[in-house]
Amino acid sequence: MRPTVPGVRTLVLICTFLSLSFSSFSQSITSGNGKYEFGAGIGPMYFLGDLGGHSGEGTTFLKDLNMPMIKLSKGIYANIFPSEFIGFRLAINHGVVEGDDAVIVDKGGDEWYRKNRNLSFRSSVLEAYAAAEVYPTVFLEQYDGLAGKFRPYGVIGVGAFHYNPKTKYDGKMVALNPLRLEGQGMAEYADRKEYSLTSYEIPMGFGAKYYIRDNFYVGLEVLHRKTFTDYMDDVSTTYINPDLFDKYLSPQQAAVAKQLAFKELSSQTRTPTGIDGEQRGDASQNDSFFSTIIKFGWRLNDWNSPSGRASRQLRCPTFY
Repeated sequence: MRPTVPGVRTLVLICTFLSLSFSSFSQSITSGNGKYEFGAGIGPMYFLGDLGGHSGEGTTFLKDLNMPMIKLSKGIYANIFPSEFIGFRLAINHGVVEGDDAVIVDKGGDEWYRKNRNLSFRSSVLEAYAAAEVYPTVFLEQYDGLAGKFRPYGVIGVGAFHYNPKTKYDGKMVALNPLRLEGQGMAEYADRKEYSLTSYEIPMGFGAKYYIRDNFYVGLEVLHRKTFTDYMDDVSTTYINPDLFDKYLSPQQAAVAKQLAFKELSSQTRTPTGIDGEQRGDASQNDSFFSTIIKFGWRLNDWNSPSGRASRQLRCPTFY
């Protein structure tokens, strides 16, 4: 026997009301059980290497950070959370790093040598990495759900990035890697291998998220990359005899290499052929870069979470 039309309509209205009410209620208290998260980030990227810096002897990290060289980075990421305490991230980012001896303020100290060196570079950076996020304050939280919660976290991972240092020459950007400016791959400098434009990295840092709703948050993250190359800026060790460029490069490349390898502003009696073996960069430390990222993320409900199961159970019956 078919149910009457008014009865069907009443049942559908009740099911719809219950579904919407339960969905709204479960969204507020259980969407934190969702295991998947995705988002995007944008913010400044900073280079730390041989080029540029501040007064005095060149150092590492923030002391040698040149604000005019800061460029914008952007990226996307996806997370999975086995528990609220720990998450695992896959991310892809793109940015630009830059260094220039010309921005150094000469105060008559050790910085004069770097400013007088007069080298510069710029490189696009495309990176991909996997990382773990740890949320230590989760165990102190007092209520279910995510809305209104502030969660600090630490992050560490492994990844790879592609770079390609270039500098301006005759009004154009010229790739530096093929010019072998420090003798890479030359028999006369057997310890200097040609460097790859892809390198590994260890991203590490910290951040915090604030959940505006159960399924949406804003965050801020500082992420440092320890790299395994000292050639992000194409500067690492000592000057070479520029006559070797004619031996290993084409005439056109050799002419450009001679101009870019030695660019000192005040060489006095020094000549390019007389500087073989003198310091050009610092090979004792690899280059690095870091970024400060403003993040926007969304948490997805898990199909097997309480809200997901309840939504399926509250589906209205189908009548034939």
